[in-house]
Parts: sequence; C-alpha cells; structure tokens
Amino acid sequence: MGVLKVSNNKIYLHFQGGEAMSKRDYYEVLGINKDASDQDIKKAYRKLAMKYHPDRNPDNKEAEEKFKEANEAYEVLSSPEKRQRYDQFGHAGVNGNGAGGFEGFSGFGGGGFEDIFGDIFDMFGGGFSSSRRRSGPQKGADLQHQEVITFEEAAFGVEKEVEFYRNDSCHTCSGTGAKPGTSTRTCTKCNGTGEIRVVRRTALGQMVNVAPCDQCGGDGTMIETPCDTCKGKGKVRKLKKIKVKIPAGVDTGSVISIRGEGEPGIKGGPSGDFYVVINVKPHKLFQRDGYDVICEMPITFVQATLGDEVEVPTLEGKVKYKINEGTQSGTVFRLKSKGIVNPKGYGKGDQYVKVIVEVPTKLSEKQKEILRNFAAESGEDMHQQRKTFFEKVKDAFGV
Repeated sequence: MGVLKVSNNKIYLHFQGGEAMSKRDYYEVLGINKDASDQDIKKAYRKLAMKYHPDRNPDNKEAEEKFKEANEAYEVLSSPEKRQRYDQFGHAGVNGNGAGGFEGFSGFGGGGFEDIFGDIFDMFGGGFSSSRRRSGPQKGADLQHQEVITFEEAAFGVEKEVEFYRNDSCHTCSGTGAKPGTSTRTCTKCNGTGEIRVVRRTALGQMVNVAPCDQCGGDGTMIETPCDTCKGKGKVRKLKKIKVKIPAGVDTGSVISIRGEGEPGIKGGPSGDFYVVINVKPHKLFQRDGYDVICEMPITFVQATLGDEVEVPTLEGKVKYKINEGTQSGTVFRLKSKGIVNPKGYGKGDQYVKVIVEVPTKLSEKQKEILRNFAAESGEDMHQQRKTFFEKVKDAFGV
C-alpha cells in the first residue's frame, strides 16, 4: 500500500506494509551509515561475506540466510542507480519480484512507478497518458546469477559457462501469442487503448480513475486462438547458456554486467541486462587483504636460529627466500608483486609472509642433552623462572 505525500511542490510515494516492510534496512544489514562511501560499503560486505560464507558455515541455515541478506544489500547499495532508488523509495524502489531482478519495474519504464504516478496525475487532470506508456516499447527485466569461483580463479581470471533460465520469444508463434494462421483483434471493451477510464464528478471537479482493461489485461488486443506452445503468453521458459569472462582481481561481491542478456523487452523494447555476482571460496593457505595476499609459514627452531634458505608458496608457485639468523616467531616479510592484480590496471599487490617458529615436542634424550648443554654454554639457568610481564611492570614503576 502506498501513501502519497506532497512536499516543496514535489510528490513522494511511500510504501507501507507487505513484504518490503518485513525486510531489514540494507544499511543496517551491512552495519554502515547512509553516507557511507563505496569503499566503506565494499569493505563491510566483504567482512560479512567472509564471516557467513557457506563454505565456512556448512549446514548452518542462519549463516546462509545472513549471507544471502548481505548479498542482497550489497547488490543494491553498490549500484549508484539502485542505491538512489532505495534511498528515495526504500525496498519498494528496488524489489519487484525479488532483490536485484527489478522484475515489474523495468527501470521505471515498464509499468512501475511511472504508471503509478501517471494514474495519480490522470486522476487530477494532469495530462499524462498512461495508455501510451502501456502500449509503447518497454525494457525487459534484469536478471541476476550467483557464481562461485576459487581463490586462484579470482586471482588470475577465468572463463565460465553460466546456465540460467529466462523467458524467450516463443518460436512457434514468433512471440505473438496467437496460434500460427490466426491473428489478434482489437479489444472491444477498451477499443485498443488497454485501459478503462471512469469519469466522476465531485466537489473538487471532474476526476478520472484509470485502470488496466480487465478484458485484455492492458494489451489492447485479444487473442482468439492461443498458441499451443506458449498458451498465448508469447514467451516460453528456456535454459540459456552463455560464456562469461571473469577478469583477474575480482573479489567476493564483484558484479559483472552483460548487456542485453536479461529478459526480452516488451513490444520491441530492449532486453534487460544480466548481472553475475561473484563469490570467492576461502583458500586453505592464503588470505586476501585488498590486492595483497597473506599467509603463515612454519619454520623449525634450528632454521630460525641459524638461518636458512626456504621455499615459500605463492599463487605463482614456490620462490626461494633467505631466513636470517635469529629470526623470531611472528616476523613478517614481504614478497613484492606476488599478490593479486588490480583489474583497473594499477599493478599487483604484495604477499606478506608471517613466520611461525615451531617448537619441537618430541625430543630424544640426546637432543635434550644437547639443549641443556646449549643453555649452560649460554649461561642460562634452566631452573630460574623468567620474570613475568607484570613483574617487569612492577620493577619499572616501583609498584
């Protein structure tokens, strides 16, 4: 249900009730303010996507729903056009038959808000002709597809064959909806206008109520003998396969737009667009921070003490790196340009490797004796307990 409000000579339509009111605010879902930047939106979404990704939460329905909810919020707020609609009209401005699809709204040109406002102005004699809108070309609805790829595919790019269902023009009747050999006729109730107008006289003057014709459904024409294949709809549901080139450097939440692969237009209108939303699987070894790659590498106590040349795994294979003598656990070193390529052409990120010194847990008596001798040679008393952190604080501040 919509509530009409007039402010500063402008008309606003606010929707109340129904499914849209049951949804959480998209800004609240991502945990951001309404003035958040594009970078803030992407950062907040990436954090939630990593936390609730199905691969990290198997058989967790609550996590799955939160992941879908975050996807839906990001899909709207990451698009300047959709975000503007959402900020002005709320969920009603972006949800036709599901977020991201905009079915029924068709970019405000296919019988959505334009028709609503047209009928409002018609009622007050505003001069808008909704019959021209209904009978004219209309853009088809956009479609959305979720594509899951591996960490490596996101880093280097990949070509995927994507399958999805969409309504295509019926091959039997060429989209007319009429059985071959038959034709359509003008609707006798609306005389081809596609709408019924009821004029009423009120204290405010003459008022015109406009509604789609209930006999022809607003088409202005009637099909006497429907097509056997599409049952008069002019469209049939078909499985569509297209190849999508996913560029190197994409991340969870990246959206690839393919023009003209959405639902077909109405009455000669252009087809909608097809959006591929990327979800990247977590990697067993690497983590991603922007275009940098982070990993941990265990080394032995001896390697950390004496130094060594080790092989470090990277996305491009193993590389050699010299570990200095006396390297401490937690030391981080950088491998320049071993990260992920920036899809905008700004070079590559780096790889940061955190060294983890593994302390041996199973030693022979001979190995233990060697360590005792080492401690004695270093002047270390094995039985003297080192001062704790709090004891050092007390000594430093005299408390």
